[in-house]
Amino acid sequence: MPTTGPVKTAAPEPAPLPEGGRPRRTLLKAAGLFFTALALLGILLPVLPTTPFLLLAAWCFGRSSPRLYTWLHENRLFGDYLRRYRNGEGLPLPVKVTTISLLWITLGASAAWAWPERPWLAAALALIGAAVTAHIARIKTRVNHPGTRESAQGGT
Repeated sequence: MPTTGPVKTAAPEPAPLPEGGRPRRTLLKAAGLFFTALALLGILLPVLPTTPFLLLAAWCFGRSSPRLYTWLHENRLFGDYLRRYRNGEGLPLPVKVTTISLLWITLGASAAWAWPERPWLAAALALIGAAVTAHIARIKTRVNHPGTRESAQGGT
């Protein structure tokens, strides 16, 4: 019987809890929650990256809270994203095009606002945009197969 979507895998095992006791774990949990919030903002704001913050959150949770680590890897918003990134599956072409387009629209508007008084800021935004574009372009392009849940949802 054909499958209708990607096979969900369980979250990878977190690292053993480190020495350092409760204060260290509490600090790592707080940092993980902070990085998760930044990753959520990164989904909404094209200038803010999502992946590095998710990876930092997973690292923090993996060393402080098996429950939060599992939640991050299995929740509906970040779970598939982390799994695909971890497995090196890449991004669908429409996602790449949309991401790069929104990036340059927002950076272009910001650079236009900054240009007369702060040309250095416009130049910095252009460099950041070029670096992020190069990074996204280097990520493998995933092909969605017809009839899967991913192709029905536009690859997200």
